[in-house]
Order: sequence, then C-alpha cells, then structure tokens
Amino acid sequence: QVQVVESGGGSAQSGASLRLTCSASGSISSIISMGWYRQAPGSERELVADMTDGGKTNYGDSVKGRFTISRDNTKNMAYLQMDSLKPEDTAVYFCNADVVEIGDFGDRYRYVAWGQGTQVTVAS
Repeated sequence: QVQVVESGGGSAQSGASLRLTCSASGSISSIISMGWYRQAPGSERELVADMTDGGKTNYGDSVKGRFTISRDNTKNMAYLQMDSLKPEDTAVYFCNADVVEIGDFGDRYRYVAWGQGTQVTVAS
C-alpha cells in the first residue's frame, strides 16, 4: 500500500506564509496527480490545489493567487506554498496521490491514497 505523509503545518499570523510538504512512498509505478485538500470544523473537505504529472494545475477559488502547488516527480513529492494566509485558511490539510501501484506479481493497481492530514491554524 502506498503511503502518503504530510508535514509543515503549524500556526501562523494573518498575512504570513507556510509551506506544506507531501511525500508518497511504496511500490509506485507512477503518480498521475497529487493534490491538497482541506477540511475546517463543520465543513466539507474541499480542493485546495492539484497538479498532474504533466504539470497541469487546478486551484480552489479561495486560494487562487495566494497558494502555489509544485511537485518533484523524481522524489514523489508535492509542495504547497501558502502566502498571504487568512484566518479562514485554518483547517486540516490533506494530501492525496492518484497512484499506480506495482503489485506482488508485477500487476498494476490504480487508486487514490490519502495522508493523515496536518493542521494549519491562522490567527488574525
């Protein structure tokens, strides 16, 4: 099973920056896309940003112009640079990876793996 781990969360003041890191590991054949989602208390999980292996990006409306997603395909890692943070950015941030895993007999399985999440808290 491919594992996804997030790091880099924490607390920040309004207007500050944070950078989140996501790492995928395991028997990975390829990663089609990696993305960041967030979930605030009492709210549904929402897309923050995602990026295909070809570099195509997609951002949630509330973070456009402030957040930037990037990937290092050679390391199976993704990053989320969060600038001009706002209190409404407070949430648990989850990374996911649309992966193709190599099975024990060389077969391939495609699924979406999720990390456990990292808390981001922005104070006003």
